[in-house]
Amino acid sequence: MTVETQDVSHAHLPPAVRVLVAARAVNALGAFTLAFLPLLLVSSYGASLRTAGLVAAAFGLATIPSRLLGGHLADRWDRRNVIVAGLVGCALAQLLLAGAPQVGTALAGAVLLGLCFEIYEPPSQALVADLTPARQRPAAYAALGAALAGAGVVSGLLAALLGGLGLRWLFVVDAATCLCCAGVIRLRLPAVRPNRERRPRGPSPWRDRRLRVMLTTGSGFAVLYMTMVCGLPLALHAQGARPWWPGVLVAVSAATVIGTVRLRPFATWDAFARMRTGYALVALGLLLAGVVASALPPGWSYVAPVVVWSMGDAILLGEPFAVVAGLAGPDGRAGYLAVFGLGWGVATAVAPALATGLLAGGGATVLWGGCATVAAALACAQSPVRRRVTEP
Repeated sequence: MTVETQDVSHAHLPPAVRVLVAARAVNALGAFTLAFLPLLLVSSYGASLRTAGLVAAAFGLATIPSRLLGGHLADRWDRRNVIVAGLVGCALAQLLLAGAPQVGTALAGAVLLGLCFEIYEPPSQALVADLTPARQRPAAYAALGAALAGAGVVSGLLAALLGGLGLRWLFVVDAATCLCCAGVIRLRLPAVRPNRERRPRGPSPWRDRRLRVMLTTGSGFAVLYMTMVCGLPLALHAQGARPWWPGVLVAVSAATVIGTVRLRPFATWDAFARMRTGYALVALGLLLAGVVASALPPGWSYVAPVVVWSMGDAILLGEPFAVVAGLAGPDGRAGYLAVFGLGWGVATAVAPALATGLLAGGGATVLWGGCATVAAALACAQSPVRRRVTEP
């Protein structure tokens, strides 16, 4: 595999990719609920931090077969219909969570959401790679990331508004955006049916050493990222911040991601040099959060750290997927991306319990210091990872 600098032009992306990007942006308008699931359980049901972490972990475990199912179906069915089915299932689960009368029903809703949550990811990620040439693929993933971040600005403000009205409304709005996204995909995206005469060629994703290396580091980042996502609202709650502060910081983070993508820093570097820099920025932001978490008024203390670590996130949320898409042939691309994405299922299972445990045991300083250590280790690992992934 050769590591190329990215083509950052978004001007000539295929129409189907633009439709997919727009639909995912609509979905992202409501995709802020995961961070609030533990907080919903604590504040609305009186659950303990550990119980909230276990319910959120059940959601995460359920996403693992969900992604594998999405990858399996994406190579056999119309990819458009696979995406729509996953989104409709998510909407139904969100409504169950919103109307849950007790913790047991919320657990059922969380598991159902997990089983549907990742179905649409492999077909949508594979479509981005299938419909763009290799040199333009990083630009396509960057366009997807920028669109999701743009929606994140609005979603953060929406979360701030709805958080004051009641956390259950967050899940109702997320269900509505899932259904809107499904409608856009069904009406505007052309049918993409696999050629049933062809059979997947090349090695199994599990046998590809390069993919296993990327999966290891990618899972480390996924656990780190989801720990930050789950830990921030709870850290703000413990600090006594107003209920709308998590939504405000989501908007700050999204705006930072957009600005970073538009500026395209380090565009002439190879993918692994960019990822190393991204991890270093995340580590710096987390260290800053650990230092100032209790030094400034509630909420305000996290503005600068969120800006710094979001600059790193802007690099890391798309770059690894472009690398993995380049490892697979067209017949096996959905399978490769499904396997690589399993790290996010592991993360959603592990991170809630990890975040709640660190907060309960040592407070915000221990939480952010531990996360910073992981980010620094991942930054240092990028040089050996590059050698393992690019060598013949």
